Amino acid sequence: MCEKKKNLILAFESSCDETSVAIIEDGHKILANVTATQINSHRRFGGVVPEVASRHHIEQITDCIATALAQADVTYEQLDAVAVTYGPGLVGSLLVGLTAAKAVAFAYDLPLIPVNHMAGHIYATRFVSEIKFPALALLVSGGHTELVYLPAPNEFKIIGETRDDAAGEAYDKVGRVMGLAYPAGKEIDQLAKQGQDTFNFPRAMEKEDNYDFSFSGLKSAFINTLHHANQIGEELSKVDLAASFQQSVIDVLTLKTIKALNNFECQQLILAGGVAANSGLRARIEEELKAFPTVELIKAPLKLCGDNAAMIGAAGYVAYQAGEVGDLSLNANPSLEFDWID
Repeated sequence: MCEKKKNLILAFESSCDETSVAIIEDGHKILANVTATQINSHRRFGGVVPEVASRHHIEQITDCIATALAQADVTYEQLDAVAVTYGPGLVGSLLVGLTAAKAVAFAYDLPLIPVNHMAGHIYATRFVSEIKFPALALLVSGGHTELVYLPAPNEFKIIGETRDDAAGEAYDKVGRVMGLAYPAGKEIDQLAKQGQDTFNFPRAMEKEDNYDFSFSGLKSAFINTLHHANQIGEELSKVDLAASFQQSVIDVLTLKTIKALNNFECQQLILAGGVAANSGLRARIEEELKAFPTVELIKAPLKLCGDNAAMIGAAGYVAYQAGEVGDLSLNANPSLEFDWID
């Protein structure tokens, strides 16, 4: 009996400050996932500097490709397609990954699959479980916070998003005024476990009849509280500050998600994005889902919550099966977003 041919996708992710190349088999098996991080380069600035990020991508992309091919023991001739993030993200960073992907696609006459970065975060859960539709995704990252409805494979409809700062962005800004190293999310999460919600920071938009988020008011309340204490010489508990901030973020994310679950038919709730690695958020969502016995919770693996090319390969496979193929005119779209639900 003839063995079924494996589908091999070479995937690129360079939307921000991670240069990543992966090789994915049949959309759900990782043969290689090579990521060169730039955290140390940006830490001294307290955040990502776009020009620095794009220069690092240029330096690292070819090494990442070679390493991924070697780890997977795959040659260019064995590939079936090339998937690449074309937005949203930093335009200079996106263009580096796009240029590399188009070069490979052209040289080896391979289909070029455009992938929305946020679709990648959703399909990172594909390495844990098959997605059952319809589904709801809570995407929480440094640049985005949104609720997305998935009526069918490769279909994405935004039902709510942040109107200002993303949750991850708020974590980093709060971490900066606390004197924590960038990125601050993991350290705030650890500090929060040791503290109590004593400051009762605002829960923005919790009573509004929509699925949108807002974190700029929380960020401002936190910074004002800390600055006022410094002015009068009062020392505030760092662990209680972290716990109070994180509790406000989790309360709002959870409240809006539960509201959506009550109003949209779905079989699964997908938790994905960089902030989906937060232990407090994971525990709270798990607890709340007990009230929805017919909804299965699928969480992106911790190692795939951040930006990586494996998730782009998984999303690219689904897009490829749906017939979505680009050409060499494909350009970066830094403001790319899903359509809104009707």
